[in-house]
Amino acid sequence: MDDAARKRLTDQARFGRKEVARGRNGIAVTSNPIVTQAAVDVLKSGGNAADAALGASVVQAVAEPHMTTICGVLSMLYYDARTGATTYLNGSMNRPEKLESLSVDDLTTGRSVAVPGFWAAFEAALDRHGTKPRSELVAPAIELAREGFEVYPFLYGMAFEQAGTLGRYREGRELFFPRGGLIEVGEVLRQPALAETLEQLVAGGADYFYRGAFAEKMVATVQAAGGVLSRKDLDEYAVRWMEPARGTYRGYDVAASPPPDTGGTHIIEILNLLELIPVTEWGPPTESADSLYWMLRFCGEVFADGGKLRDPEFFDVPLDLIVSKEYAQQRFEMMKMSAPRPTRTPIYPGSNHVTVVDGEGNVASILHSVMSMPWTNGLFVDGVQLWAGAAHFLSQLPPPGGRGTCYVAPTIIFKDGAPVLAAGSPSVSLIPNIVQNTVNILDFGIDIEDSVHRPRFGGPTVGTMRDPSAPPVYAIEADIDETLRAEVISRGVGLEVCNPWSIHSGSYEGVHIAADGVMSACADPRRTGKAAAV
Repeated sequence: MDDAARKRLTDQARFGRKEVARGRNGIAVTSNPIVTQAAVDVLKSGGNAADAALGASVVQAVAEPHMTTICGVLSMLYYDARTGATTYLNGSMNRPEKLESLSVDDLTTGRSVAVPGFWAAFEAALDRHGTKPRSELVAPAIELAREGFEVYPFLYGMAFEQAGTLGRYREGRELFFPRGGLIEVGEVLRQPALAETLEQLVAGGADYFYRGAFAEKMVATVQAAGGVLSRKDLDEYAVRWMEPARGTYRGYDVAASPPPDTGGTHIIEILNLLELIPVTEWGPPTESADSLYWMLRFCGEVFADGGKLRDPEFFDVPLDLIVSKEYAQQRFEMMKMSAPRPTRTPIYPGSNHVTVVDGEGNVASILHSVMSMPWTNGLFVDGVQLWAGAAHFLSQLPPPGGRGTCYVAPTIIFKDGAPVLAAGSPSVSLIPNIVQNTVNILDFGIDIEDSVHRPRFGGPTVGTMRDPSAPPVYAIEADIDETLRAEVISRGVGLEVCNPWSIHSGSYEGVHIAADGVMSACADPRRTGKAAAV
């Protein structure tokens, strides 16, 4: 990519209103314009949806270092148009075997480093579903890391917020404090060590990352910072190919992430509950207090119950029961008799979602993430930031070697066997985000561009995070009508008004496929992304 094209794309990395993209030959939506362009370039070169989404994810680890890292997690829901099969790949994090406990104070130390799954998942997904060599898909990321890109306001803001930990160690200072002070908006951020590591990964693959020189340096760095990650933990890491969680909604079929990536399962649970209320008669939650009240309760209380789900390789998780209509009916009857319940404590994560549909109809929906506040521990190895993904273990510590329970939610919705809506979202509000947009688009026929720009309610507020035993309080954007908010509050649901298009309300990375084959996507104004069609 030449300098002018790169600068044009980084200049587009702004919060606010976004343009819709439509086409028939392929489409991509991500939270960064450079990343979206990388995905579209892969499609134009003959790659399929898996190639494009995976290549884009590595570029995103360069372009959005405040949200993701190749030392993080990556999970993918994939629909193969030729076979009609939908598969799920869990590349989330494992608990190090010797991590016996974790506290908030540990998050700034090496104890916060979990066993990463990103690179193993990248290779596994490419081997099964991709058509391009990893050298071709990783080349744009290597170029971007080496040549650099202009720092855009979102990246600067997150770096400013986390400057204390970002500048704690030499590598962080060399990258982000080139003259002793924090790098400024418009300056070019170059990551030469990351470029070299990516080149080594192209040549040596997962062996280099999990068993080779990189693994040796990573373990030494983590242990020197007080962590317990071991060579054995890395060597024994394995991705999981899983059957998606499945459900139905008003004549549609739903495939989504299964536990321990619980978010997709929660989407199915909430849609089952929504079938029990006349939401299409009441109207969308931006127009109906009844819809708003029950959607808030469904999203919040399903999320709270989801905190009980564990790693199904170690515990009996009754997935068929959880996603059943009978369970939804019983749950709804109990909710009607009870006051709104507190929700569980969420983690403020950095995350990215990538959704790509190619011209053949294949669909890739990927969540990849640092799974914590950016640069929480400040640790780097050869240009790669070592995430604090163990932050998710604060709410639920897996067994030694077990996989973390995370509420990521890649989702594909089908009509008569064909995909009509593929989506996901980052942020603490990813579940209500996906639910609201799904209802807007499927139940009310709202165009995806209109849907993502509409006011939205979010997840639990910071106050609820600090005291999960307190009555539930949810964030709600200020441009939802005050009379609706007042009615919901009168029924016992606490609301805290936040700014319109709040960053904590998620970022809908969705693609709608109409009956005539036209694909539509629109980046969310709450992040700095872009949608583009081939």
